[in-house]
Amino acid sequence: MSRIGRMPIAVPAGVTVSINKNSVVVKGPKGELSRDFPPEIEVVQENGELNVKRNSDHRIHRSKHGLVRSLVNNMVVGVSEGYKRELHIEGVGYRAGMQGNNLELNVGYSHPVLFEPPEGISFEVDKTGRELVVHGYDKELVGEIAARIRRTRPPEPYKGKGIRYLGEHVRRKAGKAGKSA
Repeated sequence: MSRIGRMPIAVPAGVTVSINKNSVVVKGPKGELSRDFPPEIEVVQENGELNVKRNSDHRIHRSKHGLVRSLVNNMVVGVSEGYKRELHIEGVGYRAGMQGNNLELNVGYSHPVLFEPPEGISFEVDKTGRELVVHGYDKELVGEIAARIRRTRPPEPYKGKGIRYLGEHVRRKAGKAGKSA
């Protein structure tokens, strides 16, 4: 049996879970998430916990067991605590700022790049304009938005300029060796 799939999911106070046949809806203080799951995987609520069960030991059912448990756990954690992804901007003249709710990036292009946050996502920029945080309650969406922001100017290996995740190590290259006589 899946070690991840058989672990119970604790439902914190203030979070309500409603389960229909193949769909789970989780509501909490941060927001509401819903997701449909395959019919061979069943989510059961008992004693303030959620348990994920499967119909058989077929290979495909086993592979989906842990996945469904992780997705439901991410939903519960997201609506109760939320998720954040931190980014760091490196480079001379590179900075981020807020323009209302939108994120404005000046990263070496002839124009600023604007990011409009989708529903459930908010941006936070420190006063230096070098650190930026993406907040939200949907883990998948927070990661996707952070990846899109990073994709506007990924870190390059020679000078290290660009947008990187906080704590990400960028492997540096030496560059040209110069002419020797």
